[in-house]
Amino acid sequence: MNRRKSIVVVGGSAAGPKAAAKARRIDGSAGIVILQKTPELSMATCGYPYYIGGCFNDRNMLLSTPTGVTRDPKFYVNVKDIDARIHTEVTSVDRANHTVSYRNLVTGEQGAIPYDKLIIATGSIAQKPPIAGIDLEGITSLHAIGEADYLRKIRDEGKVKRAVVAGGGLIGMETSEALHMSGIETTVVELLPQILTFLDWELAKIVESHVRSKGVSVFTENGIVEFLGDKGKLAAAKLQSGLELPCELAVVAVGVKPNVHLARDAGLKIGATGGIEVNEYMQTSDPDIYAAGDCVETVNLITKRKELAPYGDLANLQGRVAGENAASENRATFPGTIQTGICKVFDFSAGSTGLSESAAKSSGYNIIAAVNAGADKPSYMDGALLITKLVVEKTSGRILGAQCVGPGNVGKQVAQWAVAIQAGLDLGRIVNADLPYAPPFSQAIDHFITTAHVMQNKMKGRMKGISSVEVKEKTNRGETPFILDVRGPDEYEAMRLGIGEKLIPLGTLRKRLDELPQDKGKEIICYCKISLRAYEAALTLGANGWRNVKVMEGGVAAWPYSREK
Repeated sequence: MNRRKSIVVVGGSAAGPKAAAKARRIDGSAGIVILQKTPELSMATCGYPYYIGGCFNDRNMLLSTPTGVTRDPKFYVNVKDIDARIHTEVTSVDRANHTVSYRNLVTGEQGAIPYDKLIIATGSIAQKPPIAGIDLEGITSLHAIGEADYLRKIRDEGKVKRAVVAGGGLIGMETSEALHMSGIETTVVELLPQILTFLDWELAKIVESHVRSKGVSVFTENGIVEFLGDKGKLAAAKLQSGLELPCELAVVAVGVKPNVHLARDAGLKIGATGGIEVNEYMQTSDPDIYAAGDCVETVNLITKRKELAPYGDLANLQGRVAGENAASENRATFPGTIQTGICKVFDFSAGSTGLSESAAKSSGYNIIAAVNAGADKPSYMDGALLITKLVVEKTSGRILGAQCVGPGNVGKQVAQWAVAIQAGLDLGRIVNADLPYAPPFSQAIDHFITTAHVMQNKMKGRMKGISSVEVKEKTNRGETPFILDVRGPDEYEAMRLGIGEKLIPLGTLRKRLDELPQDKGKEIICYCKISLRAYEAALTLGANGWRNVKVMEGGVAAWPYSREK
């Protein structure tokens, strides 16, 4: 009779339980053990901000299956025949003898478990910057479920009136919304020049303006240098500028780092990024040990460089591969990442996939970027704005990255671009893509395809685009291009940029060409609400002899600066 294979999984958040469940599906007879340090298993960590903000009130929903069954040790043993042990810390791995040593944090029991295959899924650790006063009462991160419980308790008690969030990344912005929705006056402090650094600056600035419009204050290029206390409790956060922000709560959300101490102590190879080095099978430098989730490094499929990618969906995908290979042979593979992500920020979503313009340039690519603004659905179906920035390799037309922000269906757009990038599609394959269309779901030509059309027109020289950033830089330098607003008078009166623009509505342009510079080589920059009419205006001017006509991409909708009105 064959001996049961022993599979031990260290870590019970995302990658670990997924690996154990997949291993069970592959090998129905293996002995499978999960060792988890905390009392909870398979936590939906990405749901913490929404629990804090009151989107739902049942904490067990963070720990439940889609059908509402709580994933606790009884669930794992009864449903999956997996021995899931909570309150159990793994203290060491003996690779020579194929055992892991553990200690029960409640009973003090110690022991060792033999393994044939080991899966390390120890996740990540919240970064704790060396800020004076960071240990004061009232300061927390949002990484563990206990910290979510703490912030939810603050919401429910309603005693905290002011909070500061250190960090304007995904977790920082989601947390700022949760605190604001809890009735807490909230300020975000970001050391870098922008929030949400997976976006290029101009799109991040649009999101920042939306956040401000909802009542959350945002400071960029201004880090926290000290937390000030009163009798051991947080009283204020002091910024680099010297400004002191009174607050009773601070959430430090400045990123995470891989939790690799167990792997390092076991002598496994740690990559230059700080994550555990694994191959495409999620196998470490020890062939009997696999690793998955936030603790590992992975390959960027575009640049081919090793990176960290601490995302919940990737942790599950990697865990699935590790579990299958640990239970059988190395056949399943995880190829890598293109760093696809999305977050909700009040009524906006912000998502990206692949390389931003700044990242592509820093990686040495010869690129062209284009911005397209438009509605996700027809206006008669309550279409909402989308602003997409597409980055393409200039010579090949290969899609390198896309970003999308706005109140429209951002997730759909980012998902489409992510599949296009991973499929290796170039621009020519996308301009005629056959996508589902009906008015409740999209425009007749989906925003995704329209963005490709904008880029194609730009690459073929049919449209000379100019970004809002370039336009602002020109005006700041004192340059005087002729700036043409082709919107209607009502639109102009409701909102205008105030950069010296001339209003000539598109419908009257052909009759008013004498109001334009008669020097046909003069630089003319056209725009409208989303610059669709501006493109028509540019073609009209080109047909009438003007040779230096540009379209401000995205129009007023994508203008990231303050407006005159």
